[in-house]
Amino acid sequence: MKKLINTKNAPAAIGAYSQGVEMNGMLFISGQIPFEAETMELVSEDVQEQTHQSLENLTAILEEAGYSLSDVVKTTVFIKDMNEFALINEVYGEFFKDDKPARACVEVARLPKDVKVEIDAIACK
Repeated sequence: MKKLINTKNAPAAIGAYSQGVEMNGMLFISGQIPFEAETMELVSEDVQEQTHQSLENLTAILEEAGYSLSDVVKTTVFIKDMNEFALINEVYGEFFKDDKPARACVEVARLPKDVKVEIDAIACK
């Protein structure tokens, strides 16, 4: 049975999608951009602060569904400028210290609301 996951602790969807969808012990989290949930505003222009906020948003959705970062098995990191990869990776490593998921990281021409980073995830129980 499919269950839609939504929390007020992460930014509301800005399109026709859910923050997360759980099915058969797997949680699929939509791409999280660096907006603050309360204001729906960009946290900062700084790529590290944007990465941190995106991962905080992802964590809030995990927690709403009863999962944790240790349940994440795959992420995709979309970045606007591959030259900022090391800065993004530094913050990413603060969230995924020991139990690192598989990951893809791609540079894209443009992201929603012209942010610098967007991160999605798949988690399993």
